[in-house]
Amino acid sequence: MSVGCAKLRLVANQARRLLDRVLAGVPVGESPLTHTADLPKRPADTVAWPSWAAPDVVKALVERGVSEPWRHQAEAASLAWDGRHVVLATGTASGKSLAYQLPVLSAVHGDPKATALYLSPTKALGADQLRSVEALGVPGVRAASFDGDTPMAERDWVRAHANWVFTNPDMLHRGVLPNHSRWIRFFRRLSFVVVDECHSYRGVFGSHVALLLRRLRRVAQRYGADPVFVLASATVADPATSASRLAGVPCVAVTEDGSPRSARTVALWEPPLLEELTGENGAPVRRSAGAETARILADLVIEGARSLAFVRSRIGAELTAIGARRQLAEVDPELASRVAAYRGGYLPEERRALERALSSGELLGVASTNALELGVDIVGLDAVVVAGFPGTLASFWQQAGRAGRTGDTDALVVFVARDDPLDTYLVHNPAAVLERPVEATVLDPSNPYVLEPHLACAAAELPLTPDSLGPFGGEAAVAVLDDMVARKVLRRRPNGWYWTSHDRPHGEVDIRGSGGEQVVVVEGDSGRMLGTVDPGAACWTVHDGAVYLHQGESYVVDRLDLESGIALVHAEKPEWSTTARDTKDITVVRTLESRVFDGVTVCLGEVEVTSQVVGYLRKLPSGQVIDAVPLDMPTQTLLTRAVWYTVDADLLGSAPGGAGLEPARVPGALHAAEHAAIGLLPLFATCDRWDIGGVSTALHQDTGEATVFVHDGHPGGAGFADRGYAAVVPWLAATREAIAACTCPAGCPSCVQSPKCGNGNDPLDKAGGLAVLDVVLGVVGAKSTTSGTAESKG
Repeated sequence: MSVGCAKLRLVANQARRLLDRVLAGVPVGESPLTHTADLPKRPADTVAWPSWAAPDVVKALVERGVSEPWRHQAEAASLAWDGRHVVLATGTASGKSLAYQLPVLSAVHGDPKATALYLSPTKALGADQLRSVEALGVPGVRAASFDGDTPMAERDWVRAHANWVFTNPDMLHRGVLPNHSRWIRFFRRLSFVVVDECHSYRGVFGSHVALLLRRLRRVAQRYGADPVFVLASATVADPATSASRLAGVPCVAVTEDGSPRSARTVALWEPPLLEELTGENGAPVRRSAGAETARILADLVIEGARSLAFVRSRIGAELTAIGARRQLAEVDPELASRVAAYRGGYLPEERRALERALSSGELLGVASTNALELGVDIVGLDAVVVAGFPGTLASFWQQAGRAGRTGDTDALVVFVARDDPLDTYLVHNPAAVLERPVEATVLDPSNPYVLEPHLACAAAELPLTPDSLGPFGGEAAVAVLDDMVARKVLRRRPNGWYWTSHDRPHGEVDIRGSGGEQVVVVEGDSGRMLGTVDPGAACWTVHDGAVYLHQGESYVVDRLDLESGIALVHAEKPEWSTTARDTKDITVVRTLESRVFDGVTVCLGEVEVTSQVVGYLRKLPSGQVIDAVPLDMPTQTLLTRAVWYTVDADLLGSAPGGAGLEPARVPGALHAAEHAAIGLLPLFATCDRWDIGGVSTALHQDTGEATVFVHDGHPGGAGFADRGYAAVVPWLAATREAIAACTCPAGCPSCVQSPKCGNGNDPLDKAGGLAVLDVVLGVVGAKSTTSGTAESKG
């Protein structure tokens, strides 16, 4: 075990006690801890209340325990009050809510006709912030929720009377903007738009929200308002640029954090290898991050620590809660009842009940997806367990910041690595977690696959005129509009572009990039709705025969009807789990950029990816495969962007300077390099490995050479492949390091195996993958450092 540098060595008594308790449950001979660091406490930096703040608002905040604002809160609030668009980018629990509450409440309290809009990425966060505002009890403030959970009978009241509306991008898109004529009162005096947790708007979802905010501002201006945008973000790189791109207005950044922070001990944890088990193709298997997290969560609950475990997937959150409860039941059945799962897909009343139980302390341990990562005000947590890297450092620190929010007691953060190349790299390179700056958000509002549907919605809301196209990309928007006119989607008139249909296009736009309407999971015998699944994931997660978990209960899917959007299930507790398998092909549509070297070419371009789920494996908890079951599922086609490199056959073969790979080894070598590259790309682009995919082939029909592709998993691309192309040398160098550092003999999930490989991780050649990367880096790495050696094509 290594320990952080001397300046971080602040003894954190409670955190260390909890860590010792967790380590006490580790079997003799295991050493899961790879690094610990004690992060010091930070004192508060407070200032006086701004003179412009309404006395009644200040009084309400003081009565709720806020004697003085922290410096960053007052600075951001004053900028917003002065009419400046502002983004506040500080850490978790830094009181970002007060920075927008102060100007908004002062405005609506002082002017009976003023209104404000609050947007959050999740319903849970919006509901939490609404409760916070209502608890202040400021006279004249009529705050109300307007989202999918708002009863129909209340919606008319919200439109007619609320002066601070709390909603989310989905409802703004489908329920507010297409019906803006019913919101004239609200839009006419719209003073502020609050965009909370704006760092979560990245990739395709972020691009949709960026265009949605442009549509919002356009409608507000139609009724004479020009609202100030106030954005709240976790710490991100270059927040002013990111926020300006998202909101479509120039934003000033406030980044100096004046809030107190409790001391925290951060522990990096790698589950041990299970010597008695082997996985696919004989690969060594580590204890799963979920199983390890369930044990850690149980130990923390026994210790009386209020704890939150973040798990990557919905099914993972369910399994972790089940595992913790099972272990606690052997100690104290009452403790087992104080652990629960929390995830998206639950019904609204289930979510609210869980949030209340966690806030009150009725629940001691919760296993959650990132649904609880954002802003929900849960104070007093003693520990956070992060099961698997959440995709970005911004998200990691956001999750870690849930521990010790009060600033009074020290807290424990445990990062448990999954059996995954990126996680393995991080726990063995702690500086990449503890010292590396957080990422910039990636979004592209000019993506034509995203831009076109929003231009259609904008035209349906208000006719588009030439002078209104600037925020939508100007000439880029004109090109898209011309194509829509040619297809008779829009009609061109002398004064602008008009929507031609009686039906509005809003229902056809999937702003979260999930692929359309949710698939509803229904218990066949009772007709009870259990939850929902993203349509893009339905073929993988609720195919016929799939095991589906909900609230700790297991079900087996009888039939998936994609046309009607329903998966029928029955209750069953099989001893196995299921994993889908697919086939994939890729075609180059257009090469946008390329760099040509001696025997290696690196490209960025548009591709068409064709995939089909063809079956699934049934696996025992040990990882042993029982059987493979075929499926007949529809083919899915994706037009997106990819980064790829090609390698000359002589470099791969026995020619001087080559990798020495015989032809029979090349497919497995390329496959290994592809898997590892997918695993490491999230280090250089704000993405998750599930946001991207890949294909490798010893002879591709379009390139004529051995080729490795890594592509975005969203129509039109989300900017991830572009980041990979821009950082190809450090990306592939980190990929090589991750493979070389893994101690397994022939390839495992920590280096070159992939959990979503449609070919069952066969063939894979770990040594060959290293050889391929050595060749590519030997050519590209050396020649990228000298000018004029690589040819670039636009």
